[in-house]
Amino acid sequence: MSRTSPHHEDDHHVSRRGLLQSVGGLTAALVLGASATATTTADAAPAAFTHPGMLHNAGDINRAKVRVAAGADPWLSGWNKLTANPHSLSSWTPRATATVIRGGTGENYSLLYNDIAAAYQNALRWRVAGTEANARCAASILNAWAKTLTSVTGNADRFLAAGLYGWQFANVAELMRGYDGFDLSAFQEMMVNVFYPLNNSFLTHHNDACITNYWTNWDLCNTASILAIGILNEDSAKYDQAVAYARSGAGNGSIAHAVPYLYTDADGYALGQWQESGRDQGHTVMGMGQMGAICEMAWNQGDDLYSYDSKRFLKAAQYVATYNLGNDVPFTTYTWGSGQNCAQNSQTVISTSSRGQVRPVWAMLHYHYNRRLSLDDKYISQMCFSVAPEGGGGDYGSTSGGYDQLGFGTLMYAK
Repeated sequence: MSRTSPHHEDDHHVSRRGLLQSVGGLTAALVLGASATATTTADAAPAAFTHPGMLHNAGDINRAKVRVAAGADPWLSGWNKLTANPHSLSSWTPRATATVIRGGTGENYSLLYNDIAAAYQNALRWRVAGTEANARCAASILNAWAKTLTSVTGNADRFLAAGLYGWQFANVAELMRGYDGFDLSAFQEMMVNVFYPLNNSFLTHHNDACITNYWTNWDLCNTASILAIGILNEDSAKYDQAVAYARSGAGNGSIAHAVPYLYTDADGYALGQWQESGRDQGHTVMGMGQMGAICEMAWNQGDDLYSYDSKRFLKAAQYVATYNLGNDVPFTTYTWGSGQNCAQNSQTVISTSSRGQVRPVWAMLHYHYNRRLSLDDKYISQMCFSVAPEGGGGDYGSTSGGYDQLGFGTLMYAK
């Protein structure tokens, strides 16, 4: 029996509405008020969508607001990390363009990921501190892209762009929902017309490649985008599509395929080998953020993917954290098919490449498993506090890898 949980490992569908009552600094009535409309079954979208209900719910936002105003840590440290980032300045000017290119000739996708980071960070500053200038800035970025962007293209990497920036952009729009200066309907239309077709095409056809050709993150980001668009647009079919793929999709982004092998370490902790572990640790840690985003968005609509399949993702996160803390982990040879003909490839050892890379993905996982569910997440916890307070886009380098996650988990998830 693993030490990861004092609860039974097969409790797949934890009542997140009951658990949310314990969020620090909030009354149960306030938290339940943020989520009481999200009634679900195991296989269907909520009867009524919760807003805000993606990476952050009303309780998260109120807790950050109260704690920062009180000058309490770690929220204040997370807030200071946010306000020190140049992307969070209300003077940011959007650089919207009609065509975003990732991969091949004429790449310009840095325009998009920088603007998304700026919009998100300004939206957070408005939500936490109520500063109108930040709200206007975030809205102007969203509106500019909604009016201008018509296509995301390039080589196969266009699917990465559509996935990564799709779910992130939708999350910013969710934070700005209800703000008078934001044209929600125009933005919703842009998400459906520009991002969703690529997301859906990838999960359906995988760019006409062997189903195992693409690494887990490709599936994950496109699943996350469809899920976020479903919530933003209150589109039950898209929401259900994404949740179903996370549970049982054919590609490497479904939970079982993303975590192909399970172990128990010498101390009794359950571990799960991540599909990209033999590739490098940068992409492996990236996967913690992508799968985490899917789980958190679904959680805020009443679906518990965090605990799906006997908490399989928890076991993976423990495995990834363990190794990136410098500890040894077991590794089973991973074999897959590539290209259009499914040519066989194998990885026989875990990769040391980029081991210990810092990405702002751990707070979300620690504060869910340890604080919401009261589980022993020893390795995730160690990783979380070793990189706190978490920053966001612009704090982890200027290339796209530093913008694969929105970040600021210390500010928004600490409990």
